[in-house]
Amino acid sequence: MYTVPLGSDPLSELDIPDGTTVEEHDLVTDGDVIVGGQSTVEFGVRGRTVIADERVRFGGHIEAEGDCRLDMWCDVADNVLVGEDAYIGERVHIGGELRVAGDLDIGDDVDIENGFEANGWIVIRNPMPTIVFLFVYLSQLLRIGEEDAAEEVIDEMLDDGGDEHDPVLIPRGASVSDDAWRVSTPATVGDDCRLHGNIRAKSLEVGRDTVVFGSLRAKDDIVVGRGTEIKGDVTTRSGTVRVGPGAKIWGDISGTTVELHENATVDGTIRTSEEMRMHTEAVLDRPDESAAAMAEMAESLEADTDTTEPADERSDSDNSESAADAAADDPATADSAATDGGDADGVTTGSDASEDGPDVEEAAESAE
Repeated sequence: MYTVPLGSDPLSELDIPDGTTVEEHDLVTDGDVIVGGQSTVEFGVRGRTVIADERVRFGGHIEAEGDCRLDMWCDVADNVLVGEDAYIGERVHIGGELRVAGDLDIGDDVDIENGFEANGWIVIRNPMPTIVFLFVYLSQLLRIGEEDAAEEVIDEMLDDGGDEHDPVLIPRGASVSDDAWRVSTPATVGDDCRLHGNIRAKSLEVGRDTVVFGSLRAKDDIVVGRGTEIKGDVTTRSGTVRVGPGAKIWGDISGTTVELHENATVDGTIRTSEEMRMHTEAVLDRPDESAAAMAEMAESLEADTDTTEPADERSDSDNSESAADAAADDPATADSAATDGGDADGVTTGSDASEDGPDVEEAAESAE
């Protein structure tokens, strides 16, 4: 669950969660997408819930599995497809069509070029902008001393049903496209991501096993995690560049200080104004989910092995039960087996085993 401490700004940085990809000019994520005001997203967006503040421009379509909220003056170049409810503020422009599986709350002067369709209720009014609504609601809760309720409201807005995936957070005034991701705030990229475009931020942290088809540039520190590929340069104006194990930088590295793992690869030139050193550290302090998953799987397999009955014991008990059942069903067979020392349904009697075969107890001990 993604939680935000009360009083903090959830849009104070660019946050790309684990597993986010850019596929055929679409930003694809399993979680929510939250975009700050006056931002530009040049490609389409596919996520669970999509929330955009005022004057956000999308250069493609929007596909939301859950709700979609577009505040006033937003502009979407293509279709908007919503799996649940939609809230469209006044003077929003949609270049394609609007399809809503649930209810539609729509404001005045909304321009939808190819029409709209909703399966639920359609209410024509001016929905309160998301930020204004949250501010008013939270201020009232804080005024009456309901701080716990205010924290729950923030968690529900950013989580909506206990989804395990963190949202994509794009700060106010950002510009995101295939060419470049430009923000004036710190930026964090998760593990197992695949992004196109150069990333420009105040500081940068790129997770593990991520591929960035572009360069990294920041004013402060840059951290590149384990197994990540940067198909471009890594440059910081006045910070430190730290590169983790197995990472590969296809271009140059420039920084005040460069800390390179001994197993990392740099195809270009390393430039530093102060110090360059090799290290063997992991670089990132994040929990290694892959290692945790492997440990959990190993514990599960060990538990299954301990609780599973050995095959030999299970076979002996099954044969004994089948012999007892056969003797109960056919008394003549049981008498014959007891008299002649023969086999009853393939099971050797105890007397026959003691005379002609190995001792039963020794056999059991050897099997163990």
